[in-house]
Amino acid sequence: MSKPKHLTLLADVSGSMYRFNGLDQRLQRELELVAMVMEGLQGSEERVRYDIIGHSGENPHIPFVEREAPPNNEKKRLEVLEEMHAHSQFCWTGDHTVTALKQAIAHAASVEADERIVIAFSDANLKRYFIRPTSIASAMTKDPNVSVFVIFIGSLGDEALQLRKELPAGKTFVTMDTKEMPTIMQQIFTSTIIQ
Repeated sequence: MSKPKHLTLLADVSGSMYRFNGLDQRLQRELELVAMVMEGLQGSEERVRYDIIGHSGENPHIPFVEREAPPNNEKKRLEVLEEMHAHSQFCWTGDHTVTALKQAIAHAASVEADERIVIAFSDANLKRYFIRPTSIASAMTKDPNVSVFVIFIGSLGDEALQLRKELPAGKTFVTMDTKEMPTIMQQIFTSTIIQ
């Protein structure tokens, strides 16, 4: 019998997500995407198990959903989304994107699964903290047993588009429109989970 596939969603719950949400709805998009994944995977625990981990300027590892205890009803899913929103609203500034990505990949690699996927969300607010694209690219490609994707859901200027050019092709997406999210997730799942 095969083991379930493993998915880690690495959510950006940094202060900039909340601060710039009024400008471009980046936090709203992320929460909608997380809700879509939680709802879409409900009842699929035999095939896919997942966890949701947040990262912010305060902490590179904020557990919102544990692999063994996914929210199994609307109330619990709403509580996850409210917790993510609240963290973003009240956390300190800073950035732990690279550390969070490395930790999420190491965590996924340690899980017994047929396949391991990490999908990281970011608002591409990296230049401000002197984070180079090469640091993210190195983390994304470090473990060949983990498929890693980054979705930039916000940007100041064209920073997200510039980052996409410097990160692994086919593994990096930029979207400022919630309507594009299902297509992006389908591309990711088609290339990994649904095989």
